[in-house]
Amino acid sequence: MSSSTPTIPVPMNPDHVIDKQREEQPRLLGFWVFLMSDALIFALLFAVYATMIHATDGGPTGKQLFNLKASLIETLLLLVSSFTFGMASLNVMYRPQRLRLLVGWLGVTLALGLAFLAMELNDFRLLIAQGASAQRSGFLSAFYALVSTHGLHVTAGCVWLLLMLVQLKVFGLDARVRLRLKCLALFWHFLDVIWVAIYGIVYLQGLI
Repeated sequence: MSSSTPTIPVPMNPDHVIDKQREEQPRLLGFWVFLMSDALIFALLFAVYATMIHATDGGPTGKQLFNLKASLIETLLLLVSSFTFGMASLNVMYRPQRLRLLVGWLGVTLALGLAFLAMELNDFRLLIAQGASAQRSGFLSAFYALVSTHGLHVTAGCVWLLLMLVQLKVFGLDARVRLRLKCLALFWHFLDVIWVAIYGIVYLQGLI
C-alpha cells in the first residue's frame, strides 16, 4: 500500500516583498520629482494663459471658437482611459498571472489616448481653418502653448504604452516591467488631472 504526500504551497516570503518595495521606492520617488517639475511647467502655462485671456487684439474669443461638446467628449475619453489604466494597475497587483487581461486593459487605454489625440488635432484644424492660428493673438498663442503641450505629453504617454506592450510580450511581467508600469500609471493619471484643469479653466471659463 503506497501513500502520497500532499504538496503544500509555499507562501511568498514577506521579507522578499518588502525588499522589492524598498528597491522601488527611490525610483518612484525620483519619478514623483519629475512629475512635480512637470507640474511647474503646466502651472507657468496656466499663468500665462490667465494673463493673456483678454489679449485677443480684436480677434475671436474663446466663446466664439470653443466647441464645448467636442472638448467634453475629449474629457470623457481621458477619464475613461484613467479608469482602464486603473484596472490594469489592479491586474498587476492582484492578478499578475493573467497577462492577457493586463494587455487588454492597456490596449484599451492606448486606443482611448489615440482617440483623444485625433479629436484634438481635428479641433486645431478647425480653429486654423477659421483663421484662429497661434499667430493671430496673444490669447491664441497662450491657448495653443498650453493645450498642445498637454497633447505632446499624451503622445509621449501613448508611445510609452506601446513600448510597454512590447516589453510585456518580450519579458513578461518581471520586476522591471512592473516598475515601469507603475511610473507610467502615475504619468497617465497626472495628464488626466491636468486635462480636467484645462477643461475647466480654458473651455468652460472661455464660454462665460
